[in-house]
Amino acid sequence: MSDNAATRAERFASGMAALDAIHDDAGHGVIDSLADIAPELGHQIVAWGYGDIISRPGLEPQQRQLVTLGILTAMGGSEAQLEVHIDASLNVGLTPEQIIEVFLHSSVYCGFPRALNAVAAARKVFAERGLMPLS
Repeated sequence: MSDNAATRAERFASGMAALDAIHDDAGHGVIDSLADIAPELGHQIVAWGYGDIISRPGLEPQQRQLVTLGILTAMGGSEAQLEVHIDASLNVGLTPEQIIEVFLHSSVYCGFPRALNAVAAARKVFAERGLMPLS
């Protein structure tokens, strides 16, 4: 194996370790869904997104998920990705109330429609986890 191939394999392995620490089936399902059409995209999500970026020091997993939720809410049209990261946020220890607070805070900067879409994504994930209703 060349140095370049070893680096590629190492980055992927590092990324998978980070992915495994944050996501359950939903996160892995995204990667698996790309195998038959865009396997390189799946590789880059794991190697670059998780291996090079998400596993960097400087932010804790909870902090990274708060940023991710805010960005996906502001972008709009990313509800499927929001569901995956709401699930991941719960996995790293954020509470449902903290997640909803992100969407309330986001409404000031990106508007009510996007915040409402994010809350709808949260409702779906929370219901699947038996966390509804919130008090």
